Amino acid sequence: MNDLTEHLRERVLAAATDRKPLRIRGGGTKDFYGNAPSGELLDTTGHAGIVAYEPTELVVTVRAGTPLAELEAALGEQGQMLAFEPPHFGEATVGGCVASGLSGPRRASAGAVRDFVLGVKVLDGKGEVLNFGGQVMKNVAGYDVSRLMTGALGTLGLLLQVSLKVLPKPAAEATLRLELPQDKAIEMMNRWGGRPLPVSATCWHDDLLTLRLSGARAAVAAARAKLGGEDVAAAAAFWDSVREQRHAHFTGDVGGSALWRLSLPSRCAPLDLPGAPLIEWGGALRWLTFDGEASIVRAAAAKVGGHATLFRGGDRSGGVFQPLSESLMQIQRKLKRTFDPQGLFNPGRLYAEF
Repeated sequence: MNDLTEHLRERVLAAATDRKPLRIRGGGTKDFYGNAPSGELLDTTGHAGIVAYEPTELVVTVRAGTPLAELEAALGEQGQMLAFEPPHFGEATVGGCVASGLSGPRRASAGAVRDFVLGVKVLDGKGEVLNFGGQVMKNVAGYDVSRLMTGALGTLGLLLQVSLKVLPKPAAEATLRLELPQDKAIEMMNRWGGRPLPVSATCWHDDLLTLRLSGARAAVAAARAKLGGEDVAAAAAFWDSVREQRHAHFTGDVGGSALWRLSLPSRCAPLDLPGAPLIEWGGALRWLTFDGEASIVRAAAAKVGGHATLFRGGDRSGGVFQPLSESLMQIQRKLKRTFDPQGLFNPGRLYAEF
């Protein structure tokens, strides 16, 4: 276990004195996400180790530079897991997992990363160590800054330590596959979502709908018999390929095409855009390769009440994330000025101005 808090604090204080921006980086597995990183490298990988873990309390506290695989291995030894199934994309760290805010196939049934963040310790742009939240599952004292740091891509502060809620691994799982066109698959996923079924993940691609059942053995067996479909061999490998984007949908084009991440109302019909998507989260997450104008795909998503993110590749000159309304942009500016008044941390990573 290595606590490099003081070293990191000295780096931040020096950057503040010299007014030199810092590029916060752990494993570097999310460098592609968001606008291009800039600034002097601040490596967090040495700041690692599990600080506290009490399996009976379902809470773990870990330093931000800890390898995500190391944390998941420790949880696995106790029959527990990070229920939001974060993608690794390589040798990811816990800090990068929280800062990116990305969740995997189980997100629709279990919740997102921010739902499991109980507390954080961060360094702000003035070199002050700040603590938010705690190590209990119910913490309602004041504004929930811990979750605010989730998905901020390090633009508000340097994550030092994170407390996460963990869950037991399910007693049983089964993966089934049915042949359905896109519109029927969306209909079925939403129908299942309104029933007491132990569906923990869904994925539609190329007229094949794959679903995972997780929970008590009796519940999984009953749902399996009720839903039908074919059993999927090597199911764990399949869901891993979806989570880590090794699935054929993501690897079929190696030319740097634009991969869009569309967050939509789960019930919305297939969008009038070229190409077939890969659909997760009961219809709410749709991955689409689209090399046309960004305004086209964003307008299509906005029309149905959703938004679109340029996740990987493509022309990023027009920004990666859905443009914010002026009122939300003002809130974002105020948060940035409060936590990072000199704009030291990951400048431009979220939006051009911060």
